[in-house]
Amino acid sequence: MFIIITMFFLAGAMLFSLIRLILGPTTWDRLLALNLVSAKTILLIALYAVYTERPVLLDISLSAGIIGFLTITLFAKFILAGGRSK
Repeated sequence: MFIIITMFFLAGAMLFSLIRLILGPTTWDRLLALNLVSAKTILLIALYAVYTERPVLLDISLSAGIIGFLTITLFAKFILAGGRSK
């Protein structure tokens, strides 16, 4: 029961992060919100894996974490380059 309540509050926090992602005043705020959404998605997948007792979902959450980290890093480099690709 505690896991379900935690997942509910985490989904609510993700909703606020999505609002920040859409309405962020600067590009860096949007990038930070994207990072928050990525981290909260990983947490939701991990909590669901524990709740359903499916350890394969933990591998999926780990893969999502790696992809999220690479995405944020590449977006930050792109923004620092002024939005130009080489």
